[in-house]
This record gives sequence, C-alpha cells and structure tokens, in this order.
Amino acid sequence: MCLHEDKICPRCKQPFECKVGSILLCQCSTVPLNDEERDFINKQYEDCLCAVCLKALRGRYHQQQFQHKLKGILGVFYKNPSDT
Repeated sequence: MCLHEDKICPRCKQPFECKVGSILLCQCSTVPLNDEERDFINKQYEDCLCAVCLKALRGRYHQQQFQHKLKGILGVFYKNPSDT
C-alpha cells in the first residue's frame, strides 16, 4: 500500500507531497538529518516539512551550535549576532 498525501509545509506554507507509504521516495528523504538535527526540528514542528525547510532548519541548528561554541571560547567578549 502506497500512501501519498498532499500537505502544506507548516513553516513556509508551500504545498508538497508526503509519501509516508514510500518513505524512501519521499522528498524528505533527500535531506539527511542526524538525531540532534531531528530533535531540534521536532521541538519546533509536529508535522512534516518540505525539503527546503528541512535544509534551512538543519542550517539554523548548525549556526546555533557554532554560536554556542563561539560563546564558550570568547566568554564575556562574545556578542550574539542577533543582538545587533
């Protein structure tokens, strides 16, 4: 049984086809995610996202990790780019 569902991405509001019945053919399978990246995304969204948004959120996760490491190195001299 191949289940295909038309969905709207909760992040960008664009339509996409979810192939939950053929997950290896689904657009989300083109975006490899490790457990930490997946947890980061799952804390923000409960439903499927389009591949474009998955890539963007994966990038945001790594940017936040980089900023966290930079803060650890620079300590009191660290200035968060979102504060400027």
